Amino acid sequence: MRDRITPVSFRRKKEAGEKIAVLTAYDFPGAQLADEAGVDAILVGDSVGMAVMGLDCTLPVTMDVMHHHTAMVARAVSRALVVADLPFLSYHTGEADAVRNAGRLTGQAGAHAVKLEGPADQFGGVIQAILRAGIPVMGHVGLTPQSVLHFGGFKVQGRSEEDSRRILAQARALEEAGCFAVVLECIPSPLAAEITAALRVPTIGIGAGPACDGQVLVMHDLLGWGKARFAKTYHDVRGEMAGAFAAYVREVREGAYPGPEHQYE
Repeated sequence: MRDRITPVSFRRKKEAGEKIAVLTAYDFPGAQLADEAGVDAILVGDSVGMAVMGLDCTLPVTMDVMHHHTAMVARAVSRALVVADLPFLSYHTGEADAVRNAGRLTGQAGAHAVKLEGPADQFGGVIQAILRAGIPVMGHVGLTPQSVLHFGGFKVQGRSEEDSRRILAQARALEEAGCFAVVLECIPSPLAAEITAALRVPTIGIGAGPACDGQVLVMHDLLGWGKARFAKTYHDVRGEMAGAFAAYVREVREGAYPGPEHQYE
């Protein structure tokens, strides 16, 4: 049996120069396949709101939603590190709420770590409170989707010198606060390379170029639903599903399904 991945494994992989593969999953079948494929970590992202629930952003995703999907994923996984997103307003209201909600996603739902968005000057105390409870924390800088109202949309961050210095400082501060890894989302590749070289903990990129210590993609994006520039379609599952559904509808209407082999005598 393969050794389970832990936050300590992340640091060792960076030190060894081994790239880290992370994928989102939101249900048992998807997580099971991702784990069997050998991903190092599965992120149960609040991106479930956009990838699965049909929302325009992640803000409406609740703790109950995250608990529901995290539990399904955790039951499927035997090796990968399961990281669950703390959703909007689940950690913004104070350390007690943050620890309680992080505990729901780990102690109850079965995640091994949580991820939260935002800088350490705002959430450093929250991060350290969660760590004191024995729960590992992954940080997230750059385009943080829970701040979409502040950013005015899903826009690349860190293009100006001032913004790039700010994001670098935020990443360093998250490391100092105790995060075992930091997600870099939608920032220029040279900035991501600079941050990756500056940190002792791994960086996980999404739309941040190849220099990051690892990459994360939304599962649905790599299966044919992705539209972002950084999303690569590895297999057009979306197209295959559309074809299968159309064939089913056609056969039902023509009376070709069910055939003799699909009936009970």
